[in-house]
Order: sequence, then C-alpha cells, then structure tokens
Amino acid sequence: MIRAAKTYVKYIDATSRFVGKVVMYLIFIMMGILLYDTISRTVFGHPNIWAVELTQFFMAAYYLLGGAFTLLVGGHVRMDLFYSRWTKKGKAVADALTFIPLLFYMIILLWGGIQGIKYSIQYRQITYSAWAPEVTPIKIFMVLGILLMLLQIISELIKDIADIRGESIRVEEKS
Repeated sequence: MIRAAKTYVKYIDATSRFVGKVVMYLIFIMMGILLYDTISRTVFGHPNIWAVELTQFFMAAYYLLGGAFTLLVGGHVRMDLFYSRWTKKGKAVADALTFIPLLFYMIILLWGGIQGIKYSIQYRQITYSAWAPEVTPIKIFMVLGILLMLLQIISELIKDIADIRGESIRVEEKS
C-alpha cells in the first residue's frame, strides 16, 4: 500500500477518534440542560422555551459528529447473518462493495448540506418555534459531520483494499 494512503488512514482515523471522544461528552451537556429545565419548570414554575430545542440541536451534533467514530470502531448496524462467518478478505470485499455506493450517497449529502448552509445564511433561516433560533450553526455541524464521515468512509475503503491485497494497515486503539 502506498505511503500516502497509509498516512491518510492514520490521520483520518486519529481525527475521527478524537472528534468522537470529544463529542461523546455532549450527552452530559444535554442531560444538564434537560435537568435545569425540569427543575426550573417543576420547582420554580418557570419553564424555558429554549431548553428542549437546544437539546435537540446538541443531539443532532452528537450523532452527526459521532458517525465517523462509530464507523471507525465498527459500531454501525450490519446484517450479520453471514458476515460473521466470512474470512477477513471476504468481509473486506463485502465492505468495499458497500462503501462505494455509500461514498456517492455521502457526496450528495455533503453537496445538499452545503446548499442548505448557503440558503440558511442568505435568508437568515430560523426554526418555527417560540424561541426561533437561527439554524445556520447546526447546519454547519451537520456538514462537518458529513464531511468527516465521508473522509472516514474513504479511510475504511483504503483499509479494505489493503485487506483484500493481504496487507493490513488497520491500527487497533491502545486503551
């Protein structure tokens, strides 16, 4: 496998791992916001119009930015009826064949996301709620998550091609 491909895999995997480990702590921020809202509403009788929607924004960032890490660690759902019995090379062929259409799908999502950001900036798009925040920030996080997922798919494809060729370049995380 060429050196550039190995370097690409090394840095994209490290980036996905770092972003995934940082983003996983957003769950505590979401819990804090909802706990604050619950106490504010039930104890003090002061509901917040922004709490649930802000939590939804954090949740969107959570799953969009965590997608590449989930792909890296093999956490996405797959039909494992036959897959678990296949050889490493057979799994790599199956994964490579599925990653190619996924790659094109992610490119289309990325293009659509960029168009969504342009629209949101141009028209100062807001949500239809009482709080009515602008949606541009979450759309930016959406595009960043899609871009990172796209880069991770390419990394996985390179690793699968290496596995098919009998040259594993997968690096296991040391805990």
